[in-house]
Amino acid sequence: MDREALADFLRRHREQLRPGDVGLPSGVRRRAPGLRREEVAQLALMSTDYYTRLEQQRGPQPSTQILASLARALRLSSDERDYLYRVAGHTVPDRIAPSDHVAPALQRVFDRLEDTPALIISSLGETLVQNALAAALLGDNVGLSGFERYEPYRWFVQPERARTHYPEDDHARNSRAQVAGLRVAYGAMGQRSQAGALVAELSRQSEEFRELWERQEVAQRFADHKTLIHPEVGPIEVDCQVLFTEDRGQALLVLTAAPRSDDEERIRLLGVLGAQRF
Repeated sequence: MDREALADFLRRHREQLRPGDVGLPSGVRRRAPGLRREEVAQLALMSTDYYTRLEQQRGPQPSTQILASLARALRLSSDERDYLYRVAGHTVPDRIAPSDHVAPALQRVFDRLEDTPALIISSLGETLVQNALAAALLGDNVGLSGFERYEPYRWFVQPERARTHYPEDDHARNSRAQVAGLRVAYGAMGQRSQAGALVAELSRQSEEFRELWERQEVAQRFADHKTLIHPEVGPIEVDCQVLFTEDRGQALLVLTAAPRSDDEERIRLLGVLGAQRF
C-alpha cells in the first residue's frame, strides 16, 4: 500500500469535482476548490473521520468495498479506478466480469434525475445505485449480498418480496423477461462466470425458472409500459426507458409517468412519503 500516492490521488480528484458534478447543491461560497471531505464521505457512505485519515496517510488499509465506493463517489474512470486499487495494495478488478463500478458518463446522467424514479443496474440485475424515488417505489436494493443482489434471484426465490411491486397478471410476462435477460448475460459471460453460477443456483431452487430456461428465449427488455404497485400510493403506470453503456454491461432505467396524469401525481407523493411505511 502506497499511502502517499493514495492520499494525493484522493485529494487531487476531490478538488477537481464540483458539487453539481455529483448531484449536490452548490450552497454558500467555498473557500477551497472542489468537494469537501465530508461530501466525499457522504457520497461514499463512510464517516468523514475515516476518509480524512486516508487523505492524511493514516488509518488501516481500505477494503475493496471501500475503494469501490470511493471510485464511484469521485466519478473515476475504469483506468483511474484500477490505479486506486493498485496504490491501495489490492488486485485490480477483472473488467470482463460484472462490475459494481458505475460508468462515470452514466452516473452523470443519473445524478440529474431527481423528480422521477431512476436506477442503474448491472447485466445480472444488480442494483448499483438508485435515487430516493426508485427506492420508495421498488424498495432499497443497493448493498445486498450473495445471490440476493440479483433481481432474477429475488424474483424466483423470494417472490413474496420481489413480486409485490407488480400486478399478479403481469408476473408471468416478467418471469419470462427475467430469464431472457439473464440468458443474454450468460451468453456473453459464459458458464464459468457469475452468470453461470446464478443460473445453476436458480435451476436448483426454482422449478419455474428451470421450465422457462429450457425455452431458450434471449432478449433484453426494459423499454416498455408497465404498472408498478406501491403499498400506500397504489398502482402507478410508467414508461420505462433505458440507456446502456457501450459494452451493455450496465443500464440506466428511468421510469416516467404521463404529464399531468394521476400517475405523475402519485410519483410526486412518493417524494413526500419516501421509503416510510405507515
